[in-house]
Amino acid sequence: MRHSSYRRPLVAALLAATVLAPMTTTPAAAFHPPGVRPTPVHATDRDGYGSDDEATDSLGPALSARLDKAVEDVRKQAGIPGVVVGLWMPGKGNYVRATGVADKATGKPMSADDYVRIGSETKTFTVTALLELVDRHRVRLDDLISRYIPGVPNGRHITLRQLAEMRSGLFPYTSDADFEHDLLSDPQRFFTPRELLAYGFKHPNTFAPGTQFEYSNTNLILLGLVVEKVTGRKLRDIIDERVLRPARLRHTLFPKGNEFPKPHPQGYTDQTLSGEVANSTNWNPSWAWAAGAMISNLQDLRHWAKVVATGTLLSPETQAQRLKTLPTGFPGTTYGLGIFNASGWIGHNGSLPGYETVTVYLPSKKATLVVMLNTDITYQGQEPSTLVARAVTEIVTPDNVYAGAVVTP
Repeated sequence: MRHSSYRRPLVAALLAATVLAPMTTTPAAAFHPPGVRPTPVHATDRDGYGSDDEATDSLGPALSARLDKAVEDVRKQAGIPGVVVGLWMPGKGNYVRATGVADKATGKPMSADDYVRIGSETKTFTVTALLELVDRHRVRLDDLISRYIPGVPNGRHITLRQLAEMRSGLFPYTSDADFEHDLLSDPQRFFTPRELLAYGFKHPNTFAPGTQFEYSNTNLILLGLVVEKVTGRKLRDIIDERVLRPARLRHTLFPKGNEFPKPHPQGYTDQTLSGEVANSTNWNPSWAWAAGAMISNLQDLRHWAKVVATGTLLSPETQAQRLKTLPTGFPGTTYGLGIFNASGWIGHNGSLPGYETVTVYLPSKKATLVVMLNTDITYQGQEPSTLVARAVTEIVTPDNVYAGAVVTP
């Protein structure tokens, strides 16, 4: 299901492995390659999250130098303007680096303090809001979507659980050619959730509910509408009140339009009608809404990785349901309720025009990895954030190498 014959599909990217020879990394002397700036991380960060997962303030010069070289090699090979990497490993230390530029025109360096658009990582927040309603007995995962939203194709046989699992069979609206044309013809356009669903609903469902996996933003638009229907309030307000505030995420937001807190890097994409690279920094993310519109920064994503993977905001029973992952068809990657397990790393990645992120937690080592980029331009068919995350995990967790991400067809 392609949008067109001349460019890759426009989607909030997923998570599965593709075939690409891994970028090899080798030990390096204890120095920082040009453009790589060490970022000090204190025992208690400025937002007061505390030091429960930090024993030291460094991974050591040799290991840090290997990571510096690996990240910089990937950045240059894949043509990534700027990269921020944060790694926290209890008992071993932590690593926070920024390399490259936030603005190709001015040469302004990338900073670990930058805000970025987090794309599909928004799904972890939307589904958490839904699961919080499950804990409050306001909804049930096996409720049919037709109970809340009329007009959904085959809605009398699709459950909320299947929507969150990406197993509904509903056509992805981002795979509709008219949607792609309408968005890229006017990137500042504001889309309503109902307008987004209309692009998908004009297509037949792709399979019977629950029979297979297909990553579809249509599912998350519906779950966002369910949260609004049950609470009688805007999704962004519910996420702020019931998710962001309890999690103490002070630098994460669900924007109303194209607002973007400073500092932030410029975003670069080839998701244009011509295929030429464009600056997408101020594109309106309303087209992704509950599936991909949110904004955050490194320290909030670091904290969120552990919260969402361990279920801090949910009952143990509901969190267990969330983490009950199923095969995706991609090696090393399974998917649960708005969350994936990629070779042991639990969390989500995000991609939308100009920005990519990875926020994952490895329970076996209580390790957290966050990657932030200011481009979504693929390299040899792979998401650049995957290349960075893979290079890092090949060094620090060779038994748990991040499985990766692809643009979904």
